[in-house]
Amino acid sequence: MNDLFKNLKIREWTETRAHSSWQIFKIMSELVEGFDALNKVGPCISIFGSARTRPGNPYYDLTLEVAKSLAEEGFGIITGGGPGTMEAANKGAQMAGGRSVGLNIELPHEQYSNPYIDRDKAINFNYFFVRKVMFVKYAQGFVMMPGGFGTMDEFTEVATLIQTKKIIETPMVLVGRKYWQGLLDWMRNVMCEDQHNINPEDLGLLQLFDTPTEVVDYFKDFYTRNPLSPNF
Repeated sequence: MNDLFKNLKIREWTETRAHSSWQIFKIMSELVEGFDALNKVGPCISIFGSARTRPGNPYYDLTLEVAKSLAEEGFGIITGGGPGTMEAANKGAQMAGGRSVGLNIELPHEQYSNPYIDRDKAINFNYFFVRKVMFVKYAQGFVMMPGGFGTMDEFTEVATLIQTKKIIETPMVLVGRKYWQGLLDWMRNVMCEDQHNINPEDLGLLQLFDTPTEVVDYFKDFYTRNPLSPNF
C-alpha cells in the first residue's frame, strides 16, 4: 500500500507540474494581448472603485463626472470593465468622446462587461496580477473611488509601487472625503505616528478631493511640471 500511495502522489505531482508549465503560456498570452491592445492608447488615467455602486448612487454620478472631465482634457480612461463605478467611468469617457478602456475579469457574482468600452479596447483576463500590470503600465495617474476589498487591493498595490519607486512618481487621487478620511486618519495616527510603519512623506503620495474640478486641476498642474512618460 505504501508503494501504491507513493506512486499515486508522484503521478499527481508530475501532473501538477505539467499543468503549471501550461499556465506559463496562458499568462504570457494574456500579457502579449494586453500589451498589443494598449501600447498605442496614449496617456490614460486608471479609475478604480466598487462594482456594486449603482446608478442613482452619488458616487456613481461623481465617477461619471470625474471621468468625463479627465477625458475632456485628453486623458483616456482605464477601468476594470465591469458594472458600478467602472461603468460610470467608461460612460463618462464616451460622453466626452475620449478613449474608453475596459480590463475585464470573470468573477462569480458581480462582473460583466459594461457597454461603454471601446470595441478595440475591451480585454478579458483570467489572472488578476496580469490585469493589474495593465492598470499600472498604461496609466499616467490613478483615481480611487469608494470601493471594497478589490479597490483596497488596487489602492495598496499602486501606493506600494510608487513608495518603493518601482514605478515613477505618479499622481494618486482619492475621491470622496467622507469615505476616505477615516482611513487616512488611521494611516497618519497609527501606521505613521504610533507604529512608524510608514513615513510622513508616504502620506504625501495620496491626494484627497471631493469634486471633478479639483481632480482635473491637480492632474493638469502635475503634468505642467512633469513630462508625460511611461511608468516602467
